[in-house]
Amino acid sequence: MRAAYDDLLPADVLEQFDPDPPDEAVREYAARLREGQNSIVLADIDGGARGYSYFRWGDDTKSFVGPNEAGLKEIYVEPDYWGEGVGTALLERGLDSLPASIERVKLEMLNGNDLGHRFYDARGFERTGSSEFEIGDESYPTAIYTLEL
Repeated sequence: MRAAYDDLLPADVLEQFDPDPPDEAVREYAARLREGQNSIVLADIDGGARGYSYFRWGDDTKSFVGPNEAGLKEIYVEPDYWGEGVGTALLERGLDSLPASIERVKLEMLNGNDLGHRFYDARGFERTGSSEFEIGDESYPTAIYTLEL
């Protein structure tokens, strides 16, 4: 996860995240996320967890996610697997796992995340707003993206 944010967040914020969590820690995190109105898809490649997507809907979403919408909380792929279709596969499998009542998906992304902006633009998401994301005592500007299903 840290590699995606190296140029976007200060070093002291990045130090809070393990740059190479053990596969078992990723699997335990995924198991916790599966509780409630969530969908998580793991990319298990060569016997290891190389990425995941995490969608939420219902009451446990950000304020910009409305009824009949899901929030795409996270897609993370190990940098060694960037550009190999892993992120696209995680997005597609995650979208397929959503309840039929979901009409659109929204996500929030840090401004300046050019790789992320290109990824979502190429997959039909449109920028529909802006907000701020707080980490510790700092606020960072974000873009809100929406995909109509």
